[in-house]
Amino acid sequence: MSKFSWFGLVMSLVLLLGGTVALADDPAATEWQAVIAGQIQAFRDHDAPAALSFASAEFHKTFPDPNDFFIAIINSGYTPIMTSRSQTFGPYQLVAPDKVLQEVKLTGNDQNIYEAVYQLSKEADGWRVHSVQLVKVPGLGV
Repeated sequence: MSKFSWFGLVMSLVLLLGGTVALADDPAATEWQAVIAGQIQAFRDHDAPAALSFASAEFHKTFPDPNDFFIAIINSGYTPIMTSRSQTFGPYQLVAPDKVLQEVKLTGNDQNIYEAVYQLSKEADGWRVHSVQLVKVPGLGV
């Protein structure tokens, strides 16, 4: 599925369920984008405890050992996030006051481009990554 149709499908489904799309600089967006950027950097640094600290409470219950979390992420096909050299935030959708979908484009060291849609939830201690959908898109980054 092409980049447009994949992301478009996700966003269309959310819009049908009542979400809103935002592109402008939103102070709230910087909060969850900092969480995403922090987790990506922790993965790049191979810092399992830091990477897990940005994940939702569900991940903490499932993976009491951060190294098990890190290994599960690698084994689930998310290595492109760990080996990426840059990320760019795209549009986001506020699905509910405490849930957001955020598009992130990643460029790998091999110049392949990946698109991720992060789902975050606002928990008692702030925004946390709940899930990530990752797809390699056609083309090369610069």
